[in-house]
Amino acid sequence: MNVIVNRVMKPDMSSYSPALWQIPLSRPLSEKVEQLHQSLFDRLSLVSGQHQVIRFASSMAAEDMVLIDAMVKVSAPIEIFTLDTGRLHQETLDMVGIAEQHYGLSIKRVQPEPRDIEGFISVHGLNGFYDSEEAKKACCRARKVLPLDQALSGSDAWITGQRQEQAVTRVALQFAELDNARDIAKYNPLFDWLAADVWTYLEHHSVPIHPLHLQGYPSIGCEPCTRAIRADEETRAGRWWWLQQANKECGLHVK
Repeated sequence: MNVIVNRVMKPDMSSYSPALWQIPLSRPLSEKVEQLHQSLFDRLSLVSGQHQVIRFASSMAAEDMVLIDAMVKVSAPIEIFTLDTGRLHQETLDMVGIAEQHYGLSIKRVQPEPRDIEGFISVHGLNGFYDSEEAKKACCRARKVLPLDQALSGSDAWITGQRQEQAVTRVALQFAELDNARDIAKYNPLFDWLAADVWTYLEHHSVPIHPLHLQGYPSIGCEPCTRAIRADEETRAGRWWWLQQANKECGLHVK
């Protein structure tokens, strides 16, 4: 490479891209922060007192780790499981073990039926979800939706880590909802939390953090369908980014 000395070079802005998303700064511990955390504990205790069989589908991302920590703190009798789709990041699989060891609990791995995966591949190919919205939905149905239906069978309520701030499809989210598709109650204990609230909780309670959050991933799903995002992108922009649509949902959360 030829080096030109004593010449100021104008940067090539055509190749410039903002820095990757970074974990939001946490807030100082205050009475308001403590009240927010206590409100979460109260919500989980309320749900526990109203239902017999409650289950929590955890992706091991930030919001879900907040909920796991809070469930342990209030001794909520909630069964925790994760959808092992067969296409998760290794870091996610590792996080399941980390959470189990940290909290001394057991997290169930729910896997898709081989025949459902084979059916998808026979029609679309292994990575056919890149081809269209319909193919993406078919893959999510085989790897996530049907396993979720099976995991929630026999329960009368389930808990999610959804927040209103996450996406335009979630702005109307409430604490308590009815999952019409499965005819069970559904609760979103963090529905009104901001991102800073989540990260403040994680820091002050020394909760284990998914390593992909340190690499520009605010939202974490399957490995081929999730990427890191720039600091100027929306939170779920890294999910199914090739489709360029506003609806960044996989079908787990239906009305």
